[in-house]
Amino acid sequence: MPTISSRAETATVSINAPTTTVLDLVSDPGQLPRWAPGVAKTVRPDGDDWVLVNGDTEFRITVRVSREHGTVDLLSAQDPRQGVFTRVLPNGEGSEYQFTMLFPAGAPDTAVAEQMSVVREELRTVRALCEEGAGG
Repeated sequence: MPTISSRAETATVSINAPTTTVLDLVSDPGQLPRWAPGVAKTVRPDGDDWVLVNGDTEFRITVRVSREHGTVDLLSAQDPRQGVFTRVLPNGEGSEYQFTMLFPAGAPDTAVAEQMSVVREELRTVRALCEEGAGG
């Protein structure tokens, strides 16, 4: 029988912009420094992957996008079971952006809370950028 080895945490933000606007932003790894500067100061393509650079640290990700289903997953190129799993949902003329992270089962509650606080701030930035772009 399968076992659950990770703790999933999801944050959601309502955005007064069409799903296409939100997807355009969050599906483009080159835009990460605009809305998640703590993750990447710069981003560069490398074959089918992307290299995120933050100071002296580099991290390779694979981006999986399904515009049809509204999903954008930013996964570790080394282990695609690790990463963030996101979805853009229609909500009237606007959108909902859901962002799920998996944490190790034993992660301290304080560490998870701190990381999710950062995620909520990033989602507010996504909302501001998308609403600005949509004239909202």
